Amino acid sequence: MYEPSHFKVEDREALYQVIRANPLATLVTAGESGLLANPVPFVLHAEPGGQALLRAHLARPNPQWREVAAGAEILLVFTGVERYVTPAWYASKREHGKVVPTWNYVTVQVRGPARIVEDPAWLRAHLDQLTRQQEAPRAEPWAVSDAPEPFVAAQMRGIVGIEIEIASLIGKFKLSQNRQEADKRGVFNGLSADPESESQAMASLVRAHALGNTA
Repeated sequence: MYEPSHFKVEDREALYQVIRANPLATLVTAGESGLLANPVPFVLHAEPGGQALLRAHLARPNPQWREVAAGAEILLVFTGVERYVTPAWYASKREHGKVVPTWNYVTVQVRGPARIVEDPAWLRAHLDQLTRQQEAPRAEPWAVSDAPEPFVAAQMRGIVGIEIEIASLIGKFKLSQNRQEADKRGVFNGLSADPESESQAMASLVRAHALGNTA
């Protein structure tokens, strides 16, 4: 990934936070069948000082798991908040007009060796963890155990697990850090004026990473 110094993020915990908040990654494999890509939800397992892992599952009819089993190269792309940035927000537009549109975004990429897991106990534990991760904000969270056990067992026979060691973790937070101060403030103000939640989230990121919380 192209990472200009303004946008490169090396804080592992900050990158883990992006993964936890945006668990649906694009799983890309490069194997005998060429490039394959599928959206897959992951669960991050990262203990301080230990090996960080990402776990997920694929439908058994999905040929991508066989590519993983055969040793295909793997790339995971997690995408966080993203927003279009209009040059109309820049103070420099009024000064000299030499400005162009751009896009602000947060992204994290992971590479590492992977293995396929078909053990029923592993799969059940993973499904429980993935469900808890996604259901936790709900007032009445659903649990895998809410479904009949024979039904759950039948569903599990139709999936395979995948576990990826995080050997490479890189992040890019493109949040207007490379603009002059007045332009950064213009971006922050423009985003803040938009009531959409994505714009509000991006405004908070611009304030934290480009303005240092001084907006």
